[in-house]
Amino acid sequence: RAMSAFARGFVYAFRGIGICLRRERNFRVHTAVAVYVLLLAPYFLVSRGEWALLALTIGLVMAAEAVNTAIENAVDLVGKRCETARVAKDVAAGAVLLCALAAIGVGAALFVRADGFVRLGQDFAAHIWKPIGLAASLPVAGFLVFRSYEPSDKKISK
Repeated sequence: RAMSAFARGFVYAFRGIGICLRRERNFRVHTAVAVYVLLLAPYFLVSRGEWALLALTIGLVMAAEAVNTAIENAVDLVGKRCETARVAKDVAAGAVLLCALAAIGVGAALFVRADGFVRLGQDFAAHIWKPIGLAASLPVAGFLVFRSYEPSDKKISK
C-alpha cells in the first residue's frame, strides 16, 4: 500500500535529522549539550514554563543548525565560489551562533542557581553511581561528537 504524501514528509524529515546527526559535528555537539542539559535540569526545579523555554531553545538551536546544513549543501551543490555563496554560508552560520548565544543566556538564567548545585551535589553524594555514570558518559559523548564520518556519494532519492 502506498504511503501518503503526508506520511512520506515525516520520513524525509527524520531522514534529514539522521543526516545531520551522522554528518554534522556541530549538530552532534548541540545534541550532546541538549542531552546533558535535560538530564541536569530536574536538579534546578525548573517550572513547566521553564521546561517549555528549554524545549523551545533546544529546538531553535537544532533547527538553525539543520537550516545551516541545508544552505551549505545547496551552495556547495551549485559549486560556485563567489561572494554571494560565501555570504549565504556565513550568514547561515551567524544565525546558528546567535541561536547558540541566546541558548547560553537561557541556560544561565535557568541554571545559575546555588540551590540547584546543592541538590546536584547532595544527590551525587548519596548515589555515587550517578557521578561515575556522568563521568563515564563524557568520553562516549566525545567520541560520538568528534568521530569522523565520510558521507557516501550515493544519490538521494525521494
